[in-house]
Amino acid sequence: MADRTTSSITIGADPSAITAVIADFGSYPQWAGQVKSAGVLSVGEDGRPATVRFVLDAGVITDEYTLGYRWDDDRAVDWEMVEPGKMLSALTGSYLLAPAAGGTEVTYELAVDLKVPMIGMVKRKAEKVIVDTALKGLKKRVEGR
Repeated sequence: MADRTTSSITIGADPSAITAVIADFGSYPQWAGQVKSAGVLSVGEDGRPATVRFVLDAGVITDEYTLGYRWDDDRAVDWEMVEPGKMLSALTGSYLLAPAAGGTEVTYELAVDLKVPMIGMVKRKAEKVIVDTALKGLKKRVEGR
């Protein structure tokens, strides 16, 4: 897997409120700009989504794929591709949640590998756009602004 793109933001809410929004995949098209649809395919024993099918349009990266999720209470969630799409060969990521002044610091890590050749700089820029848009959208969604 390639290097990961990482960014953090502080959200004025407790971790349980944030993970509730992260687990609400049906609402992703409303706040995660590049996600056109997301549907839960299976639920784990903890009642949280275990596999989710996505349709993504991030400009240079457009695809449909399935991710498998692992939840660590309200401290972290990570995922990996379980069914690749036409462009994406691998996708791993995580949200890490930690107490911070004024709320919770959320760190998003993402690594994408493509089946098609792409200049590394272009791929990293697409990852950065996905990460930054998701963090800002998550903050806005959780804080209700």
